[in-house]
Amino acid sequence: MTETTTQAALRAAIIPVTPFQQNCSLIWCSRTMRGALVDPGGDLPKLKDAVQRAGVTLEKILITHGHADHCGQAGMLAAELGLPIEGPAEPDRFWIARLEDDGPRFGIETKVFEPTRWLVDGDTVTVGDLELEVIHCPGHTPGHVVFFHRGTSFAFVGDVLFAGSIGRTDFPMGNHQDLLDAITGKLWPLGDGVTFVPGHGDVSTFGQERQTNPYVSDRAIAAG
Repeated sequence: MTETTTQAALRAAIIPVTPFQQNCSLIWCSRTMRGALVDPGGDLPKLKDAVQRAGVTLEKILITHGHADHCGQAGMLAAELGLPIEGPAEPDRFWIARLEDDGPRFGIETKVFEPTRWLVDGDTVTVGDLELEVIHCPGHTPGHVVFFHRGTSFAFVGDVLFAGSIGRTDFPMGNHQDLLDAITGKLWPLGDGVTFVPGHGDVSTFGQERQTNPYVSDRAIAAG
């Protein structure tokens, strides 16, 4: 479990799960010690151990998108612990409905679920005393959302953006231009100082990606 920030009231830790080493994030409010798991795709004993060691009381599950490595075991965890699931946006119902077919192909035990709350652009979600903004960023999947904590300039972006890359768009219902538009039109305006946890790989900042990312740097976008 690697702690990534201790700023203000938001704390977060990354727990890689599944054969894809997907970055599940445990986030919590330091004032209330109430928290949420973002994208608990698998390895539930590992996740529950991390929660216990952090001394956090889970109050919900947050989902960025419907791919198996991100949400395949969310329904199982929600049922076991009596937790609500918030996210993703409803266009990802397509992917969630496929979980029990897709998961075994990738060596992940999965279960279909119905989110307690589908999210839309402009929504907010709460974790303890924290408030995170919901930003709909389609392209990798049609219902992908990003969770942004403005107070600490910290974002959980799923598979929209990575350090040095962007999400794949060759899956069913993917759209490359939608993804580019979401990153440059919705994420970049949040500021270069935003630190983000991607769905896989290293933490980075929007400013770093605007300078160096071969797909969405300012230079790459200007070059078309």
